[in-house]
Amino acid sequence: MNTLAKPAMRPARAEFSSGPCAKRPGWTPENLTNAVLGRSHRSKLGKARLKEAIDRTREVLEVPDDFLVGIVPASDTGAVEMAMWSMLGPKPVQLLAFESFGKDWVTDVTKQLKIQAEVLDAPYGQLPDLTKVRKDADLVFTWNGTTSGVRVPNADFIAADREGITICDATSAAFAQDLDWGKLDVVTFSWQKALGGEAAHGVLILSPRAVARLESHTPAWPMPKLFRMTKGGKVTLDLFEGATINTPSMLAVEDAVDALKWAGQIGGLTEMKRRADANLGVLADWVAKTPWVEFLAETAAIRSNTSVCLKVVDARVTGLSEDAQADFAKKLAAVLEKEGAALDVGGYRDAPPGLRIWCGATVETSDVEALTPWLDWAFASVIADLQTA
Repeated sequence: MNTLAKPAMRPARAEFSSGPCAKRPGWTPENLTNAVLGRSHRSKLGKARLKEAIDRTREVLEVPDDFLVGIVPASDTGAVEMAMWSMLGPKPVQLLAFESFGKDWVTDVTKQLKIQAEVLDAPYGQLPDLTKVRKDADLVFTWNGTTSGVRVPNADFIAADREGITICDATSAAFAQDLDWGKLDVVTFSWQKALGGEAAHGVLILSPRAVARLESHTPAWPMPKLFRMTKGGKVTLDLFEGATINTPSMLAVEDAVDALKWAGQIGGLTEMKRRADANLGVLADWVAKTPWVEFLAETAAIRSNTSVCLKVVDARVTGLSEDAQADFAKKLAAVLEKEGAALDVGGYRDAPPGLRIWCGATVETSDVEALTPWLDWAFASVIADLQTA
């Protein structure tokens, strides 16, 4: 029997999912009344709204003026795939794999594109040896591991005078962490993460070096229509002015514009980073005084401030079989959802058993503070059930 008293207060918003993530504070469907619905996305009004999403992205993310920003199909995955299929081939390739999506990019490069790439990998909770990154090779990596709660601390491992290009999956880093634009040639993300937007669309940002690669390299493999960014050997600039490759959801576009407006109003990137850091800080203080839990990330320097992954370290749980540990973690998440304290906080299916709590800027710090007593209560409840089983 759980002898710990049930907390008196629940988070005002229990949405802690790592994607799609919590909507911005104060969001209502009425915020989308200006959506260009029932009209062509290629109409003057539709293109203007798409261009507004691009321009506000540049402003909030502080993207350099000479970089291109485009809206592409298939979320962050589509953006990464477009870059890899279009640009890889002329130079050696290295990939960093320290969580599920980084491993997916390894599969796509080595199994689908059949490129003999060097994989620098690491177990969940750690980073690969970044000193092995070569300046003469193209590099594909995730800045922040959404499924591991591990991030690169900075871009110092990338040579400023590199010969290859860098393709950075920044989907749970953008709008929460500093991206070193001088070291990045392709940056991708989706609205559904730190902006709390709707799914299905990705954002693709290209440096002048990435544009040069597109215009100088012709892939050896057939290119699907959705991946084609050049015509006649030149980058199709219309794609980065709001003329999307395929039909976008203008409702999702309006939702992204609304989130970007909110981001600008609260103080832009600086305030969004501060909010995410504050949310992580609440969990860090709680973990420091809580004996049954630890961060999956092994050191604070590589700990994500968005997709915060936790592991149970109580001996009563770690002594169980792997299947039983996974079942315990699922029960923790289920108890929290049943009580309306936290929704969708189970760890990623391929990651070690545990909890994953989104702490990006659209989450209120007061809600993270209200959540921590519920985490303790849920653990006590599931442990009590385990001991009486």
